Amino acid sequence: MRREPVFKKTFDFLRSSTSLSEAPRGSKAQRVCCIGLDGTPHSLLQRMLADGTMPNLAALVREGRLHRMTSVYPWVSSVAWTTLQTGVNPAKHGIYGFVDRDPATLKIHIPLASRIKRPAVWDRLGQAGKRVIVLNVPVTYPAGPVNGILVAGFLAPKLNEKAVSPVSMLPTLERLGYRIDTNPQIARQDRDKALEDIHDALDKRTRTFLHLLDHQPWEFFLGVIMETDRLHHFFFEPMEQGHPVYMPAFFEVYRRIDEFLGQVRERLGAHDMLMMMSDHGFCSIRQEVFYNHWLAEAGYLKYVATPAKTLEQLHPDSVAYSLDPGRIFINLKGRERTGRIAPGAEYERVRDEIIAAAEALTAPGTGERMVRKAYRREELYSGPYLEQAADIILAPEDGYDPKGAFYKESLVHKDAMMVGMHTYDDAFFYIGGTGAAKEPVSILDVAPTVLRLMGQSIPDDYDGRSLDGPTG
Repeated sequence: MRREPVFKKTFDFLRSSTSLSEAPRGSKAQRVCCIGLDGTPHSLLQRMLADGTMPNLAALVREGRLHRMTSVYPWVSSVAWTTLQTGVNPAKHGIYGFVDRDPATLKIHIPLASRIKRPAVWDRLGQAGKRVIVLNVPVTYPAGPVNGILVAGFLAPKLNEKAVSPVSMLPTLERLGYRIDTNPQIARQDRDKALEDIHDALDKRTRTFLHLLDHQPWEFFLGVIMETDRLHHFFFEPMEQGHPVYMPAFFEVYRRIDEFLGQVRERLGAHDMLMMMSDHGFCSIRQEVFYNHWLAEAGYLKYVATPAKTLEQLHPDSVAYSLDPGRIFINLKGRERTGRIAPGAEYERVRDEIIAAAEALTAPGTGERMVRKAYRREELYSGPYLEQAADIILAPEDGYDPKGAFYKESLVHKDAMMVGMHTYDDAFFYIGGTGAAKEPVSILDVAPTVLRLMGQSIPDDYDGRSLDGPTG
């Protein structure tokens, strides 16, 4: 049964009933409002536009343009949202995954906001005197000072003083019942309770977004809904398979998001610009693939003890190892704690050998390819932090989810609950106004587009370009 709407319209705050399409493309916007739907595929939005699930989005598309967008490798949210916010590739901003390692010690750490090497688009706008509100963007913890409000997103352990800037906003957020994220442990145990958790977090997030839109001054607003990613990880396959309970429940979440989008639209004036985007796409998982098992079976990886629990148990005779998701590091002399492979010709020979083997790897039982392409890092990235990147980055075939568990007894696994994985080339980008954005659209193009719309120059070292006009 469809749930009753939970949001109240505050008509006294509406600026105008004028269509957003009256904001001319290519002119300076009065304000720019960005809504992120983490992990929402362009193809899924097209399906919901066709079947009437999202009428408010359909109205917005009539006033603007909806595009397929490519993400970044690896397509995890920490890398993708950092790329989106900085306008540069990982070799310039320094974030390559949810986890990383110190090659000198092989200790694992989680890269947080302090490790990002380039300013975010909202920092540039703040320096230009623009007031910003930034909510729930991954890898913004701990929250740094901004010209406005920043509430950290994914990787913040809880809503506290370190997650909010300025700290004076914390009582307001607590009064609104704001949540940083859903509880993934619930989803791993009980899908029905997971749906309740997703709805609870979504309700509190959208209520807070609307409250801040209404009651705080802003010229740039960016709010990310993470509940879509959580929904997809645990419900994408039941949705695709037409499950009698979970398919309708899946689309009910999007109906509520569509209601929220309609309320955002009502709050924007004729010269405000609405943009929406996701950081990657999604598909159902056919198999999880444990690449350290493959490397060990092929003789490239050895352990000090079995079963090995941490990367620190890497044997000195190892040639290579993998971290999430599909990042392969050569055990290089002079870089790794117990490096074996010499830089230069031996390094390149080993890389070529592993790349060829990875691209030939097939799924047990089906014979399907599991790796679309294995990239050398310099094929994907360029910048001062290139040496921090993995030596080989695997671009998986859709459905074959790369995992970095250090020790597993099998190559593949099909989990009963975690059934959705990220994809590279099915993210989406929406921009209001007339005219068409330049194709193809990359996640690197979002930050320069925002800067141009707000009358700011685009830095020379940006890797994307404005979708709204010439760069510069």
